[in-house]
Amino acid sequence: MIPAAADIPLGLYVHLPWCIRKCPYCDFNSHEAAGDIPFAQYVDALLADLETELVYVEGRRVDTIFIGGGTPSLFPAQAIRQLLDGIRTMVEWWDEIEITLEANPGAADAARLVDYRAAGVNRLSIGVQSFRDRQLALIGRVHDAAAAGSALHAARAAGFKNINIDIMHGLPGDRADGSLIDLRAAIAFEPEHISWYQMTIEPGTAFAREPPELPDHDAIACVFESGCEMLAAAGYDRYEISAYARPGVRARHNLNYWEFGDYIGIGAGAHGKLTSTRGAFRTEKRRGPSAYMSHAGSAGCTIRRGPLTDAQLLAEFAMNALRLRHGYIENLFTARTGLAAEVAVKPLHEACKRGWIVREAGIIRPSELGYRFLNDLQLMFLE
Repeated sequence: MIPAAADIPLGLYVHLPWCIRKCPYCDFNSHEAAGDIPFAQYVDALLADLETELVYVEGRRVDTIFIGGGTPSLFPAQAIRQLLDGIRTMVEWWDEIEITLEANPGAADAARLVDYRAAGVNRLSIGVQSFRDRQLALIGRVHDAAAAGSALHAARAAGFKNINIDIMHGLPGDRADGSLIDLRAAIAFEPEHISWYQMTIEPGTAFAREPPELPDHDAIACVFESGCEMLAAAGYDRYEISAYARPGVRARHNLNYWEFGDYIGIGAGAHGKLTSTRGAFRTEKRRGPSAYMSHAGSAGCTIRRGPLTDAQLLAEFAMNALRLRHGYIENLFTARTGLAAEVAVKPLHEACKRGWIVREAGIIRPSELGYRFLNDLQLMFLE
């Protein structure tokens, strides 16, 4: 059975690939800016790219927009306004749309944040990572703690009522309680959302080539448990493996990923997942900014547009939906994948036997034990 695309939420992901300096832990498709960034040319390319995707979304409404990077806050507000105005002429969106822009301290001044808000951005995700200067230097960030605080104060002053702070724990050279200092500082700013996640060494990064000394597993586990308690006491609900939100302000764009919704991906290296009358398929755009801009609007811009097999649908649904702490409604699996519920019976049965999955009142969710062994739980759906 092919799921009804019109019933699946649709997001739009926009990738702006440039940054001031590539962080040694970063494995995203980001590129250090060498000389002037061609802002206007790139926005034109994004809109041309989007136009080629419209045939696959059949006039569906866009519910969320996420502008990620790279460092999107390097782009002037005029370029962001041009982008959003152009998108609005091509696709329908509802009045309460969530439009998120990633910003880095030191790469967006107060005036620019005011102008982003005026351009239509209504949610900021600020990449702080740490409030300690030594740790910021060790992980290659271009800002210091003072700049992080200034950016957060400026975001509030600009009128943003929905702010996320990105914070990492388990940083190089960290003391056992070091990450809790950062987390306590983040909570003190009273953001609506906190993304608190462990630093990992990813293949192909500078840290993979020259690994730093990280805290041991026991120290990280202890800090993590204490941090979760701290966040809960401050009123943040852990609704996903590394996402904590005040009531009513979960990240809607990311929630759409985790609930296996659809999203258009435009920009250098952007990925997308869409559902059509032929089933679900994945897309991927050219990674290099120059190559992307020269091919945008043509078939050559997309380097992958392929269907998802039944096995891939099962695996990808599980990899996303099982990240949700409060679980998902049982019929969501068929509604989003088009697969019969029986396809997932064997791994679900085995997970329940191990005590990793709880099924009650039509909800499937990881147990506390399952959440601790989430990677192993997800792998059960890949076999």
